[in-house]
Amino acid sequence: MAGRADQRNGARTVTGLVERILALPGWLVLLLVGLLVFAEDALFVGFVIPGETAAFLGGAAAKLGDVPLGAVLVVVIVAAIVGDSVGYEIGRHAGPRVRRLRIFTRYRKRLDDAQEFLARRGGSAIFLGRWVAFFRAVMPFLAGASRMQYPQFLGYNAAGGLTWGATVVMLGYAAGAAYAQVEKTFGGVTALVVAGVVGAALVIWRVRKHFAERRADTPNGS
Repeated sequence: MAGRADQRNGARTVTGLVERILALPGWLVLLLVGLLVFAEDALFVGFVIPGETAAFLGGAAAKLGDVPLGAVLVVVIVAAIVGDSVGYEIGRHAGPRVRRLRIFTRYRKRLDDAQEFLARRGGSAIFLGRWVAFFRAVMPFLAGASRMQYPQFLGYNAAGGLTWGATVVMLGYAAGAAYAQVEKTFGGVTALVVAGVVGAALVIWRVRKHFAERRADTPNGS
């Protein structure tokens, strides 16, 4: 029952968030999107709000609002690369202390998996990890803590930030185009309903995935 309540509350929260973001001035949309993408890797906000959500909404806002698509792409890509670099420096200079934080204790098994993936794949783990929410949040930190050379890290970081940022923003832009077409054909109310249903479905999927991962990380599934 608690899981279903969390899903409903999450759906209402994100649907309201989408509407609020799309109603903001263009410069503020860019600022919020950039900060969330940056903070995901630099400050581990990705444990709570994946940066891909912000990037996706930025792309949708570019189609539906007054935000230039080129500006969203630049902000997301630069924020992703710079955020990763800050996460790298935190890992390099304060790795052991940060790993003792409670948030890392809760995700010890997944953190060990990310560390093993980095040790096995090297620099390519930085690029590949960009596409997995948890790895995206911790991989730069782990790369810094493991003393990976920064030029090597930066190359994979830039490649990942560029491809990931462009892909997610353009997916959001395509979703915004679909929304605009529904609104044009059937009216604003129907378009909002469709957006709400799609947003709720995405949130429920994320929440269910989150609870499944938590159960998998708990011994004996308890």
